[in-house]
Amino acid sequence: MESVQAIKQRFGIIGNSTSLNRAIEKAIQVAPTDISVLVTGESGVGKESIPKIIHQLSHRKHNKYIAVNCGAIPEGTIDSELFGHEKGAFTGATQTRAGYFEVADGGTIFLDEVGELPLTTQVRLLRVLENGEFLKVGSSKVQKTDVRIVAATNVNMHEAIEKEKFREDLYYRLSTVDINLPPLRERQEDIHLLFRKFASDFALKYKMPTIKLTDNAVQVLLKHRWGGNIRQLRNIAEQLSVLEQNRTITAEVLRSYLPVTAGTNLPAVIKTSKSESDFSSEREILYKILFDMKADLNDLKKLTLELMKHGNTKDVEKNNETLIQKIYGDDENEETLNYEEPIAPNTEVLSIPEHAAEQEEIIPVQDKYHFAEEIEEEETLSLHDKELELIKKSLERHHGKRKLAAAELGISERTLYRKIKQYDL
Repeated sequence: MESVQAIKQRFGIIGNSTSLNRAIEKAIQVAPTDISVLVTGESGVGKESIPKIIHQLSHRKHNKYIAVNCGAIPEGTIDSELFGHEKGAFTGATQTRAGYFEVADGGTIFLDEVGELPLTTQVRLLRVLENGEFLKVGSSKVQKTDVRIVAATNVNMHEAIEKEKFREDLYYRLSTVDINLPPLRERQEDIHLLFRKFASDFALKYKMPTIKLTDNAVQVLLKHRWGGNIRQLRNIAEQLSVLEQNRTITAEVLRSYLPVTAGTNLPAVIKTSKSESDFSSEREILYKILFDMKADLNDLKKLTLELMKHGNTKDVEKNNETLIQKIYGDDENEETLNYEEPIAPNTEVLSIPEHAAEQEEIIPVQDKYHFAEEIEEEETLSLHDKELELIKKSLERHHGKRKLAAAELGISERTLYRKIKQYDL
């Protein structure tokens, strides 16, 4: 078994970080087997090197090695690319074509960006992993293949599974062994080493003196976040090598080549603007208050109708003691209900508590049902009117733009359109 250092020299891998060495060790150990491997890591960390190491150290090294970028193949043709198709299977299929799994029989297929595979293709791939069988597009004949699959992705697979964008059973088939390559910001001891290697390579390529960094420039290099990882570092080294006349690079010059938006390894700034969830919470609170107000109004209506029907305040107070306490509270210093006898043959007196109103109101008997109707009208002014008011305000605020208004209200644009038609706005 070759050593980690020998593998680095053979495949041109630069770096001495512990996490990088551990990833290479796992690749060396798993290579002689036929176990499926999933290589994970951010974009630009060099995931494509691991499948090459695994293939070259395996018993399949003399057979085909095919690298497929799953994210670069259109969804409509990826099944044909991977599994082949029969003549006439679809428009433009003028002849039978062998897919990658048929061509690479006995070898290794590297599926880069496997997280971008369509769900229908994932089902086909799962069958290949389980029993080595596949069907060409437009064919009913089952074919067998002996292919070792190494996949790579920069997608968070657990999140993709939760969002139902990737099959959980396929994930566990692919990730029998998971090899994670660390981002460049976690390999600080390798950053300057890689920069010097790139600077030397570009000096030879463009036939010019090698650029060198001052001590301050090295510190800037190490503190940068490197969102694009090794690929970004290589681009910066190439730009400096080609564009700078002075071959000694200062911190100020280096900063001018680093993207401002990428930032450094400083604490992140948290946005204080309200999110959609905050607006939803406020809306729920408003609805709850409206429902409580509606319940209180119903209780008050019930008590008022009892008074108008019976006229005997003592009986009403005794039979509705719980309801009266709920509406007006149980403060002993305040008079809950205070009524006088009717002062005219066809009138009844409705006296409202002191903290609700200071004066008495005399309501004719013949108008008591009209009074109940007014209460009923007040009750209906609830969610319908509030919803209408919120929609109007949101549309006015966004100058009639339904998409923005729907986002603010926390509903879909289709729902907002339906309510606009419903309320004839």
